[in-house]
Amino acid sequence: MSTYMANENTIERKWYILDAAGKPMGRTATLAADLLRGKLKPTFTPNVDCGDFVVIINAEKAVLTGNKLEKKYYYRHSGYVGGLKSTQYKILMEKKPELAMQMAVKGMLQKNKLATAQLTRLKIFRGAEHIHQAQKPEVWAAAKEETK
Repeated sequence: MSTYMANENTIERKWYILDAAGKPMGRTATLAADLLRGKLKPTFTPNVDCGDFVVIINAEKAVLTGNKLEKKYYYRHSGYVGGLKSTQYKILMEKKPELAMQMAVKGMLQKNKLATAQLTRLKIFRGAEHIHQAQKPEVWAAAKEETK
């Protein structure tokens, strides 16, 4: 018996919807990263981009546990001397919850060229409405999360 190795021609991609309302941001990001990588498929191959498309809705209603809203900061640097900018997560979640969710998912992916391709299949929306109805995405069931 030989080991199955997926390639680009045999990959079938599906669309999934994850609802982040009332759930911890890290749990949602972990599940999204697993779906983007394809780790929940029986045909998972580590060196092939075999993941699915993920649509995250209600990003503004995601929950940060503990004191993360006050104590956690988002940092960026302009490239100039003294160009470090910091934003408290409380402000970031009010103004750009999509960016906070995207950074959480990005941090849970591998640090290689596959991750950049996988991150392009991530679609994040602030509210419950999204523009990908034509792709007929499936809602990721909570029962699937518990069996993992």
